[in-house]
Amino acid sequence: MKDKFLTGGWQTLLYKEVLRFWKVAGQTVGAPILTSVLYMLIFGHVMADHVKVYDTVSYTAFLVPGLVMMSVLQNAFANSSSSMVQSKVMGNLVFLLLTPLSHWHWFIAYVGSSVLRGLAVGLGVLVVTSLYGQPGLLHPMWALAFAVLGAALLGSLGLIAGLWADKFDQMAVFQNFVIMPMTFLSGVFYSIHSLPPFWQTISHLNPFFYMIDGFRYGFFGVSDISPWISLAMVAAAWLAVSATALHLLKIGYKIRH
Repeated sequence: MKDKFLTGGWQTLLYKEVLRFWKVAGQTVGAPILTSVLYMLIFGHVMADHVKVYDTVSYTAFLVPGLVMMSVLQNAFANSSSSMVQSKVMGNLVFLLLTPLSHWHWFIAYVGSSVLRGLAVGLGVLVVTSLYGQPGLLHPMWALAFAVLGAALLGSLGLIAGLWADKFDQMAVFQNFVIMPMTFLSGVFYSIHSLPPFWQTISHLNPFFYMIDGFRYGFFGVSDISPWISLAMVAAAWLAVSATALHLLKIGYKIRH
């Protein structure tokens, strides 16, 4: 009986987490899509005649994969981090602690729902922004691999941030001073080859760059570096972050007191 509960327990928690963001889809899915459209309208209109990244790709089309992946990453992080902090603030985390679910079940449910939200927002952004620039999709499996792996990485990182933060102000610090700068400095709006050598080196230390560059390869078949290198870097980052998140869940970091 216990094993049957555990088998369905993580599925129930996953369903609860998906329902949590889907009930307010206008805020959690619709608003990020609108934000990306505004980026497309502003940057696409202002820079289209002044920036040329790839010879066969217009700047407007170049923007589409970057905006899609940026939306995937930011929303995957926001989902797991906000859910954990919200449970702490509202005091309902204790009910989840009473269940016999393991740290693996928690991890799968929180990160799984983050991946689903990130992909839902990313798909919406792709559909809408493609109306302004046709990016093509030469290698869809590459694009899907980076989207899923990137969302899982940021979902795991959001779980760590949610465990660390005790209130929404602390989570906002993590969002504004870590996630946002790393996202905007990852090549969403430009190619790193347009940067001075020093900043190119700094960009190679940013894991977000590898996620966006690899995702963009899936659309155009060209990228700043080999997609295999990007995939290896993103996978290594995900393994490290996931191992940290699982360890913190196992010891009950800042949730069992």
